[in-house]
Amino acid sequence: MTTAPDRLLRRLEWKLGRCLDGRLQGSYRTVWHGAGLDFTDLRAYTSEDDVRHIDWNVTARVDEPFVRLYTEDREMTAWLVIDRSASMRFGGGAGKESTAADLAISIGRLISQGGNRVGAILFDNASRRVVPPRTGRDQVLRIARELTKNVAKKSDKTTDLAAMLHLAATTTSKKRSLVFVMSDFIGDPGWDRPLARLAHRHEVVVIRVVDPAELELPDLGLILVEDAETGEQLLVDTSDPLLRARLTEQVGAHEREVAEAMRRAGVDPHRITTDQDMLATLVDMVRRSGRRPR
Repeated sequence: MTTAPDRLLRRLEWKLGRCLDGRLQGSYRTVWHGAGLDFTDLRAYTSEDDVRHIDWNVTARVDEPFVRLYTEDREMTAWLVIDRSASMRFGGGAGKESTAADLAISIGRLISQGGNRVGAILFDNASRRVVPPRTGRDQVLRIARELTKNVAKKSDKTTDLAAMLHLAATTTSKKRSLVFVMSDFIGDPGWDRPLARLAHRHEVVVIRVVDPAELELPDLGLILVEDAETGEQLLVDTSDPLLRARLTEQVGAHEREVAEAMRRAGVDPHRITTDQDMLATLVDMVRRSGRRPR
């Protein structure tokens, strides 16, 4: 009997095959490669190089920056770090949680096709689930099952994003990995430092999932709104121009805060909204990753 996670995986595999047909070159099935640790050579630093690869001893001796070159592994370990807090269950259509789940499963299947190991960390304030990395389609199906399970009820606290990123850092600390962080980044501040530490140790791809209604409040008249994180309810008139102006200002301030925190963490996030074509966004991520200097 075919289960819901299996149907979901089959559907995404079919769509993924059509969207990425011809975009992956050679026998290696993904543009995200492993990061090897075998030193091979030195060369002069360029502005496109990762500063973490600078050899400071050689640089000091010759008074010119040099970077270390490594043999790249053909296999890697990838982690899917997925925020499953209450705010992720907001959104029109399938919602942010479903968008993140579809994207995580698609990325997991894409990477696993190269014989790579994929693991997952599912986080909210009440529960934390770690799926150890393994290879194969069955592993992606295992992650899909976890993502389709019901999550904990709402709490009276906002999401502790720093704790999620700290859990990711401690769980993935054994070997340099490729880490995908999927969240709406709605939660307690102070997550930029643990994100920076995670990005220092691993190659981190941040995917911020947003619903259009969070960016611009639709004019729906008098409605009851509820804080997705705490459950607090408030009756508001969405047609009030003063209210709409205040909310627009608050949204702008929040967007600037998130952008500045990402900058401090040293990451360039991808943003996807729930009304976008999720797989088209994935194709764009593949293109951008393929152009990025390694």
